[in-house]
Amino acid sequence: MKMREHKDYFSTQANVYATFRPTYPASIYEFIFQHLKKKRRAWDCATGNGQVARHLANYFEEVYATDISQKQLDQAIQQNNIFYSLNPAEKTSFPDDHFDLITVGQALHWFDRDRFYEEVKRVGKPGALLAVWGYALMYIEPAIDKVIMNFYDNIVGPYWDQARRLVEEEYRSISFPFEELPTPKFFITSTWTITHLAGYLESWSATQKYIQTHGVNPVPALLKDVEQLWEQETTKSIRFPVFLKLGRID
Repeated sequence: MKMREHKDYFSTQANVYATFRPTYPASIYEFIFQHLKKKRRAWDCATGNGQVARHLANYFEEVYATDISQKQLDQAIQQNNIFYSLNPAEKTSFPDDHFDLITVGQALHWFDRDRFYEEVKRVGKPGALLAVWGYALMYIEPAIDKVIMNFYDNIVGPYWDQARRLVEEEYRSISFPFEELPTPKFFITSTWTITHLAGYLESWSATQKYIQTHGVNPVPALLKDVEQLWEQETTKSIRFPVFLKLGRID
């Protein structure tokens, strides 16, 4: 059987990604930790710049963080008890029954999920948790949201990978072969300038594909429309809905 190709859409903009991607709320970790029996070892899969790994490292003795992008790992946050390695989600060198918690932030939709789930069952301890989450499109103000939605759908829309649709539907249709625990809604809230918005939009995989195809960055043209609604150097509140799937490993 032919192996599914690993999708790496973030090496090109690794520095932008590390700088402008939103930070997950502490409440999501607090909720997950309530269901944990032990906090010895965690695996943060598709760690990117190590945002999740850094938070886990404050609670776990050891955190193992993997990604398929060396450029992303080069940007990752360093800490003595975080161990980074270049590994696909679906096949690692970790021992059997090794982890108390496995996390995936905004990345499960890129995986070969059947093979990843088998790896989770192999390396997770009996009774350990798999926590996967993502965040949907942000909300700012209705007039600005309308401009950004047009950019999302009509400008870079054709350049989104099909897997993006799984994020839009908040993972409701994906298989999840674990004892699933009920979870509440979470939100990322922040205060941004228009410069931060521009950096975030440039970090989108669809934006990068548009640039590769056309040789031009579409974000500056978008900003001309946004600037009519948002003055330079002023800040606005940003809100991202966050969805979580939490499962117990047999």
